Amino acid sequence: MAVQPIVSVQPSMFRSPADIKTEVWSSGIFDCCDNMNICCLGFWCPCCQRCQTSTDFGECFCLPLLDIFIYWVPVSSLALRSTMRERYRIRGTMCNDCLLVTCCTPCAWCQMARELKLRQRPLLLVNVPSPVQINMYPPQAPHPSMSLQPMPVGLYPSAPQYS
Repeated sequence: MAVQPIVSVQPSMFRSPADIKTEVWSSGIFDCCDNMNICCLGFWCPCCQRCQTSTDFGECFCLPLLDIFIYWVPVSSLALRSTMRERYRIRGTMCNDCLLVTCCTPCAWCQMARELKLRQRPLLLVNVPSPVQINMYPPQAPHPSMSLQPMPVGLYPSAPQYS
């Protein structure tokens, strides 16, 4: 009978540092005037602003229009906000998202639009010359099997003659 080892540390889920959410929203929920274009579009034509934000995020254009038919919690707004939070690793909770999209829907959508605009800015890459030169085709040393012996001729080369 084999003795079973005693486990002193129970297995648990490993969380890499990349899984930890350290980001915060780039602007506050009531910083609507940080970007006047988004603020005005959200105020004068909120359906247009929400559909545009949804499209820019890569979701269906009509997704925010589903909120019209639901009176309690705007579930498509909640889904988009929580997905944006997960994609960009922004700290927060589903409860907080639910509270914001239910009680402050226009401000939540403006915040999401500002965040998306900031995150989707094109990345500028500058080609800086480097003093390090990389030779893509380095000289090849001859393979040891490629010695200076004459190549055998014919289909069945003769065996080497030893004297």
